[in-house]
Amino acid sequence: MSAAEPNVILRGGPSTYLSEDQRIRHVERLDEELKLPRGNRYEHFEPTGESETHNGVRLRVFVWRSATQFAE
Repeated sequence: MSAAEPNVILRGGPSTYLSEDQRIRHVERLDEELKLPRGNRYEHFEPTGESETHNGVRLRVFVWRSATQFAE
């Protein structure tokens, strides 16, 4: 996790590539898709208008949209 304060939580997608701890993180742009490298592919998450509180911190919800393989 980043040293910056967490501001998003990631929902959905294949759980084998992303532990619950890794789903709470900091992103720079809350209005852009997050492309997260995991295993041999990228997991794509998009922002929603939803938010939730986790351990007293308000987090923006990003939902899983798709996965793409790394280019060879």
